Amino acid sequence: MVLRPKPAIQPPLPDECPLEAVLALLAGAWTAQILWFLRAGPRRFGDLRRDLAGVSTKVLTNRLRVMQELGLLEREVLPGKPPQVEYALTTLSRELEPILDSMEQVARRLRQKPLPKGDR
Repeated sequence: MVLRPKPAIQPPLPDECPLEAVLALLAGAWTAQILWFLRAGPRRFGDLRRDLAGVSTKVLTNRLRVMQELGLLEREVLPGKPPQVEYALTTLSRELEPILDSMEQVARRLRQKPLPKGDR
């Protein structure tokens, strides 16, 4: 007897699946954390660097540039000596807030479960 795989209930993913783009974005180094901290309002570069303990200045600068180019962040240079830079979420990045909220809720529930034996 030959076992045949069940046909998929859902159609296959399109060649250029938009879900892949969002997952790749959120998987980018520090992206989700930057979005998380900016939800409360605009933050200066130095504040973000302190919020994201462990990130280097170079990596943070590069990630903020990429996110700005993608239309997820607004960058404002504040007058003063030395001038300071402030970052804020855009309307587009605000659309990701429910996703971050859901991820937080799932993470909290996962924390309450014991790890499987092989993952301890």
